[in-house]
Amino acid sequence: MVILWLVFAQPGAAHARDNQPLPVLSVSVLQFGTAHWELDHIVHQGLDRKNGYQLDLTLVANLPASRLAVTSGSVNGAVADLHWAQARFEDGAPYLYVPFSSQIGDIVVAEDSDICAVADLAGKRIGVAGGPDGKGWVLLQKVAEQRGINLAASADVQFAAPPLLSQALRRGQVDAIVTYWHFAARLRGEGGWRSAFRMSDLLVAINLDRNLPVLGYVFPADWAEDHRALMNRFARSLQQAKNELSDSERFWQRLRPLMGEPDDAVFQSLRKGFVAGVPLPLTDQRIAGLHRLLALTGANPDNRMPTDLFHRGQL
Repeated sequence: MVILWLVFAQPGAAHARDNQPLPVLSVSVLQFGTAHWELDHIVHQGLDRKNGYQLDLTLVANLPASRLAVTSGSVNGAVADLHWAQARFEDGAPYLYVPFSSQIGDIVVAEDSDICAVADLAGKRIGVAGGPDGKGWVLLQKVAEQRGINLAASADVQFAAPPLLSQALRRGQVDAIVTYWHFAARLRGEGGWRSAFRMSDLLVAINLDRNLPVLGYVFPADWAEDHRALMNRFARSLQQAKNELSDSERFWQRLRPLMGEPDDAVFQSLRKGFVAGVPLPLTDQRIAGLHRLLALTGANPDNRMPTDLFHRGQL
């Protein structure tokens, strides 16, 4: 470990010794998004400088603004899901994909609901985040089809933004919601709500690894190729941040304002959910799993992102 640390620290040490400016990596991130937690930790703990670069964060209010920032070139990178990266590849604008999280989402119901499995959703009122083409809804339908159930036809389905779905669930306007993991975590933390099952359970049901990194940091592929060392330094600092946030709760208290100052129960639910989503290192098998997931959720199976667009170590 000492030898590895010396190797990793060497680029930053060289810059400090020579009084040369560190290379800057700019990343667009949602101000109250989950990625901001680990990126802010990197800056606060100086993990960027320890790895020989300076992380510059551009805070935005919504996903379209974040994606516009990276596609316009005003920042080097942003957070996006796997399907966004695949769509850009199909459009001829490939992005390097650096894993961020394996959290997809949950199916949330009232604590006293009789919904415990996919089959129980038939005939129910379901609220869905992400729209009809969202990966959560597509995955749920795929698993339901395996059980002989056409959810689109047999359930009353409503599509809406996650905050509106949470409100609809609280008001009893829907029986279950298919929502993003942090909205599910907040509901569970409130009490009175539970996850009937998780999207990761659906991956297992179709023989996929539940730890697939479905969210990542994306960087234009040509730019990333020209900045290989910087990408590796960023990836190392990400892993160090994930390790520290996984190993100790003390780092989280400082991040609490970025989480919306939740009460203790919601805070713990969000913290545990984030840690549970820390992805394992990418392997050939996991990349094959991501390719299969893309095919199952509508990507062209003959035109999927090549393996070299998935960052899994030294480029």
